[in-house]
Amino acid sequence: MVVYYRHIGGKIFRALYGARPLPHNKGMGLNETPLANRVHIGFFGRRNAGKSSLLNALTGQETAIVSETKGTTTDPVYKAMELLPLGPVVVIDTPGIDDTGELGELRVRRAKQVLNKTDAAVLVVDGEGGAGGPEEELIRLFRAKEIPFIVARNKSDLISKEPGAPAGALAGPGEHTIAVSAKTGENVENLKERIAQLARIEEPKLRIAADLIRGGDFVVLVTPIDKAAPKGRLILPQQQTIRDILEADAAAIVVKEFELRETLEHLGKKPALVITDSQVFAKVSADTPQNIPLTSFSILFARYKGFLAQAVRGVAALDRLRDGGCVLISEGCTHHRQCDDIGRVKLPRWIKNYSAKQLEFAFSSGGEFPEDLSPYQLVVHCGGCMLNEREMKYRQGCAADQGIPMTNYGILIAHIQGILKRSVAMFPHVLAEIEEG
Repeated sequence: MVVYYRHIGGKIFRALYGARPLPHNKGMGLNETPLANRVHIGFFGRRNAGKSSLLNALTGQETAIVSETKGTTTDPVYKAMELLPLGPVVVIDTPGIDDTGELGELRVRRAKQVLNKTDAAVLVVDGEGGAGGPEEELIRLFRAKEIPFIVARNKSDLISKEPGAPAGALAGPGEHTIAVSAKTGENVENLKERIAQLARIEEPKLRIAADLIRGGDFVVLVTPIDKAAPKGRLILPQQQTIRDILEADAAAIVVKEFELRETLEHLGKKPALVITDSQVFAKVSADTPQNIPLTSFSILFARYKGFLAQAVRGVAALDRLRDGGCVLISEGCTHHRQCDDIGRVKLPRWIKNYSAKQLEFAFSSGGEFPEDLSPYQLVVHCGGCMLNEREMKYRQGCAADQGIPMTNYGILIAHIQGILKRSVAMFPHVLAEIEEG
């Protein structure tokens, strides 16, 4: 069944192909801000400094479990919300940076991993106990990763109001310390304002597809029904791409792969672009005339995340794989694995068949990404729709700094199927790199 989307008078309309428009179904999630597009605010500090209590006071909800027992927060806790005056955010409560023992070390590592996606940090210090080595280490990490931060001296209801109290020396020029009380709410609103000032990030310079089309254009999106997607919904890259097209005042026509040829024949107008799920790239390429630009959701997201040129250069390593080598396949999300899962099953099979090498495969998902990439000959990453800009840049930087080639699903599949040039033809600077290579 073909579904037709159009942006009319500031509202999204949805209809069956050839039928009258119907109001957009909010259940599809087109109007919700994805986690990857929200500002990420991390709360860091020692155990029992009051991170969870302060986060709850800030959000006005029981977001995090609070206890007098040290180490109550054993894993990062994420809460998506609207934080005025900033807007859509994700607040993250982290384990104590001073945790001890074998399990404690794992918790500290998880807390430090959160730094890779943090746009602004709140360092919570127990105002009674002051600051020391753990806080200084965190501030060193904030500065090294260029994360703006504020020091919140918690429990202000219990500490002296005299100037020069502990923790004040932690903040340098241009950085801030504020006394707060999670218990009484003192200065919590002020803290919100300070966080909003720190966390303002620029709008993305690139769009997913809107800058490739004009108002009034038709764009055909080929979206096989993904078994891994929640029932009754499109997967996130498809939702976001539809919304981006509508914002450009163009029309999005959504079909399954076996409907494409007939749709193009009866459309009555040449589409400006065909965008496909990478898993059906070969069929869609065969069914799409050469005079119609073609690419994939994954390739568009590589560009949107600032990763396209690096990923195109990285895919050349596929032709240099050696027997016994290991390929890391990394996904930014976690989902139920199907019997023919693209990351765990299809990609390894396609890579083995293409390279004709005896290879090993390693996998990472969600927030896990190896700091040491030296064991791998190639990293193949998903489109990164669930990762914010800071985390994607961190992963790209890890690979670049260690000299490990990194590409993504769509570019690798297009390369294997011999259609990479066609799929990036609308990006001349990237196409030039392929031709020069």
